[in-house]
Amino acid sequence: MQNENKRHAVIVSERAVGMLVDHARFLANVSEEAAQNLIKDFQSASMSLETFPERNPWLIDSALPINKYRKLVFGKRYLIIYQFKNDHVYVDFIIDCRQEYAWLHQT
Repeated sequence: MQNENKRHAVIVSERAVGMLVDHARFLANVSEEAAQNLIKDFQSASMSLETFPERNPWLIDSALPINKYRKLVFGKRYLIIYQFKNDHVYVDFIIDCRQEYAWLHQT
């Protein structure tokens, strides 16, 4: 298959970077190693989106538009929330899975 080896550009928004930094900063208060592992896990997970970003499920929530965001779990309890458009992956948010998603519809 031709598309099997295709690489997609992964673009991480400033907001998502800030969210990752906030999560890592919080973890660093407990364990610096855990914070470093979170960043490494994010890098690995986000790089995996270069190939076949459609493999992950849609983020379904009544407050969100249908089929707008996909989600990828990393670091055991964090989500990369992203959109795949025009051969680009746009990482918009990085949240703790224990958070609610309702606030996303306001962005």
